[in-house]
Amino acid sequence: MDAPSMLWYLFTLMVGLCFGSFLNVVITRVPVMLMRSWRNEARASLELSAEVTPRFNLATPNSMCPRCEHPIVWHDNIPLLGWVKRRGKCAHCKTSISAQYPLVELMGGLLAVAVLALHGATGNALFIYAACLTLLALAVIDFRTYLLPDIITLPLLWAGLLYQLLFHPLMLPSAVIGAMAGYLVLWSFYWLFKLVTGKEGMGFGDFKLLAALGAWVGWPMLPLLLMLSAGIGAIVGLVAQVCSPHLRGQPLPFGPFLALAGWACLLAGNELMALYTSLLY
Repeated sequence: MDAPSMLWYLFTLMVGLCFGSFLNVVITRVPVMLMRSWRNEARASLELSAEVTPRFNLATPNSMCPRCEHPIVWHDNIPLLGWVKRRGKCAHCKTSISAQYPLVELMGGLLAVAVLALHGATGNALFIYAACLTLLALAVIDFRTYLLPDIITLPLLWAGLLYQLLFHPLMLPSAVIGAMAGYLVLWSFYWLFKLVTGKEGMGFGDFKLLAALGAWVGWPMLPLLLMLSAGIGAIVGLVAQVCSPHLRGQPLPFGPFLALAGWACLLAGNELMALYTSLLY
């Protein structure tokens, strides 16, 4: 690889780290914003006054320690370096800060490099990278809270259809069918499981996430996507139960596994489909 190419990849990595840093804001604040909104809606339905709380959104307040709420200075907010410099602790109260922050930043950077390497510096690649970042946010939110917010999954679905319209217009019918089939497959599984066991096997957010992925990859790739997500989920579930017996019987969010399979299909879908069909036939 020549020097200009290396510099271009390094620049892409740094930009990706910054996007990962912003993604941490989305991951930590969107669930809180939703909870506050739901509480106020509940209070309104009971004819109670809305809660008076400080302004809280993606821009306000500034970054702060989750424990002591002390503001984080700019040089401690540099992606990866700030966390490493402070050895994963708050500069003010010395409380440990979750490794989620540097890991999400790192994933944002690595995904940017992977998209550039596989799809080049194109408008098509920008859409794919945005989808990968959105899947990363949804995976971590679901892992932390068992929520897949409509405010993120539904725009991902519409963006998938727009992506097909702009870059692969002949794929648009397949994307529309993929969105419908993705939703209906998990919806059907949900009700079948509930009728047989009396329990809920997954949440409605999973239906919408698979519908969104169907819009991005088209209906022919849905069986592969489901096989990958179910396989990864089964392996992780077994390993978790063997390594941590207290997790036995505890539900696992399905969103992170859908997101992992979605990354695979977005980044290398054609190659995976060729391998998948060769194994089948």
